[in-house]
Amino acid sequence: QVQLLDSGGGLVHSGGSLRLSCAASGRTFSTYMGWFRQASGKEREFVAALTSASSTYYADSVKGRFTISRDNAGNTVYLQMNSLKPEDTAVYYCAAGFRVQFAVPNSPRQYDAWGQGTQVTVSS
Repeated sequence: QVQLLDSGGGLVHSGGSLRLSCAASGRTFSTYMGWFRQASGKEREFVAALTSASSTYYADSVKGRFTISRDNAGNTVYLQMNSLKPEDTAVYYCAAGFRVQFAVPNSPRQYDAWGQGTQVTVSS
């Protein structure tokens, strides 16, 4: 069993940057890790994913602005968010998947564990 603790959210002006962190404990050798976000009144949507083979995937809306990475020990995953826009405002969740990867891990249904979420608010 894995526990995920995500942090790093906050309030930032449009154009600013934030770095989210997701610390994993327990069963830490996941097949892939991902970040999702959920804005008020909307469904949870994919943001970025990083596989154990170091492949990365991004939603079109964040490509070129967000970067997913992990530390050398592999227990913490980061989401560096630059050039933030008001439409990036949401609760951000990290997630871990332990299944064999057959497709791009961009659906919540492909993940087995979730962090509690961290609020990101971008003011215009």
